[in-house]
Amino acid sequence: MTHPFAIAARDWIGTPYLHQGATKCVGCDCLGLIRGIWQEVNGAEPEQVPAYTADWAEPQGREVLLAAATRHMHRTEALMAPGQILLFRMRDGAVAKHLGILTATDPYPKFVHAYTGHGVVESPLSAPWRRRIAARFEVLQG
Repeated sequence: MTHPFAIAARDWIGTPYLHQGATKCVGCDCLGLIRGIWQEVNGAEPEQVPAYTADWAEPQGREVLLAAATRHMHRTEALMAPGQILLFRMRDGAVAKHLGILTATDPYPKFVHAYTGHGVVESPLSAPWRRRIAARFEVLQG
């Protein structure tokens, strides 16, 4: 059975990119995608998200997104499975600041994410993307 987060993620494909947005068909960024799907599947968000800049906490080197994800989801080392939340480092040594939802594993892994300039898309979880994964999380369903 496919995880509700993976099913919901595909419904967001085509939503335009909008920094700090979290509304399907209107606009979202990668965090907004997770927030919007969380609300659809689990209801109210576990905490209010403060305003944030596009560079997150890079200048300070703070792992703000990793810390928040760890507070509200279960970090996993289990086999990859649809519905897992993927947290990426966009460069070696940088803070983790990009999120996606794993939608398929076999035979070709894919994930849905909101990407600047592209909106919400489903992308192959290619080797370059896999190398960028900083952590994977499982969401307990509400």
